[in-house]
Amino acid sequence: MRSSVAARIHLLITSVLVTSATACGVCVGLLLGGRLTAALAGGAAGLGAGIGAFLSRRHVFAYLRPEAPASPSAALSEPLAAPAPVPAPAAEPAAGPSHVRLPVPAGAAEAAGPQDPSVHADPSAPSAPSDRADATGGYAEGLADAVVVSIATYQAAAFPLTALGVSDEERAARRAFAYRVCAQEGLPPAVRVSAAAALEAVDQGVDAGRAHAAMKALSLTVYDHRGAR
Repeated sequence: MRSSVAARIHLLITSVLVTSATACGVCVGLLLGGRLTAALAGGAAGLGAGIGAFLSRRHVFAYLRPEAPASPSAALSEPLAAPAPVPAPAAEPAAGPSHVRLPVPAGAAEAAGPQDPSVHADPSAPSAPSDRADATGGYAEGLADAVVVSIATYQAAAFPLTALGVSDEERAARRAFAYRVCAQEGLPPAVRVSAAAALEAVDQGVDAGRAHAAMKALSLTVYDHRGAR
């Protein structure tokens, strides 16, 4: 029954190939020479396709023949593989005295010199007063730089290069931002006084030279404050 199914499939394929080859040969013959040429070309093409299909029938049968399934008795006769042994979980090492962490300030570790490697500094320990002073000074310096930048942007809006270069809304927004930055806590007193003078000169919006001089004085005050530290 399997051979008959493969033979039917092969016959169907052969008929399709022969018909297609004959039709193509007839079309080519009509284009080249007429009815006689079409008949000869169609017959030659169909004959060639039929011969080729007949010669390749063994390969087609071998390809279409399904493989026989394995016998159930052979599968049952094979021995079952033994399960792989499960490795035992490794024991966790007990925590010894080498894992002890003591709260040691960051500055005290450097002053004490070499210590026992089992003792580590605790990040949660309070920092030294010098560290807090550096952090406060760095915040003041950054705030002073922000004051200079904000007033400079307000100055550029108050004295634009062209008459219609800056709108009233943008000028008001820059002014409000500059005043907001200058009102922050932590600003050094000298910088605050110089910033107030610069804002007053820019608010008048009349003398660009006075505003430029006030901004220059503010920049020098910020520089002197940074150098004093």
